[in-house]
Amino acid sequence: MYWVYSLPNWLFAVLTVGLFVAFSLAGIFPTRAWIRRMHVQLSHNDIVGFYLAGITVLYGVSLGLLAIGAWTIYTETEAKVAQEAADLSGLYSSVSGLPEPPRSLLQNDLRQYTRQIIDVSWPEQRRGILPNEDSAILEKFQGNFGSFEPVTEEQKILVADISREFDALEESRSIRLDSVTAELPPPLWALILLGALICIVVTWFFHTESLRMHIWMNVFTAMLLGLMIFMVASLDNPYRGKVSVSPAPFERVYKQMAKPSK
Repeated sequence: MYWVYSLPNWLFAVLTVGLFVAFSLAGIFPTRAWIRRMHVQLSHNDIVGFYLAGITVLYGVSLGLLAIGAWTIYTETEAKVAQEAADLSGLYSSVSGLPEPPRSLLQNDLRQYTRQIIDVSWPEQRRGILPNEDSAILEKFQGNFGSFEPVTEEQKILVADISREFDALEESRSIRLDSVTAELPPPLWALILLGALICIVVTWFFHTESLRMHIWMNVFTAMLLGLMIFMVASLDNPYRGKVSVSPAPFERVYKQMAKPSK
């Protein structure tokens, strides 16, 4: 079902809502005839209403908690990306304090790493693929940095700072890669979908004289449930779809890197 994340947001929403509305309408006519044959009493709708209120409250609370969970994963992923970009920016600033020629060599490695993330790693993440190509650039940076021998005390302190910042960057990168496949587990999605269908099924048991009123009541209920599920689905899988974490922090860092040194 990951193909839905390649759709425009409006089309994703229309398909989601449309499926629930279609399911809602598909059950009205056979159940309506069955309810009429039961010769329901006047209290029938009251019982159905109480039952529907109970399950919708339970479902609404569950869906609200899952929506908060999806939003939390999304915002935490954004924070992880921003932290990695900040670590990269700090490392680049520290490297800029080294003498030539290692300064330009290491700066070029970091610029390549940043472009690799923006141009290659991010599109792969949006397809659910763990990017590994950028690790080769970090290994190259580590090799070039290891060949530099500090002479003065200031350079020794700077080398220690760069080593610490490089370790922080690698840790941030590892955390970002771990979040590429972060999503709500299948049992929770089963709860979301089955709960919505149960809510719709209960609305079929209302007995109304007007078929038009019964249809609109079901349609509006299905539309609301479909929109809520679309919201959760859009936030789930933080790197997929049109509503996804962007590489904007890395793009800002690269613009800073592209500025000529004073």
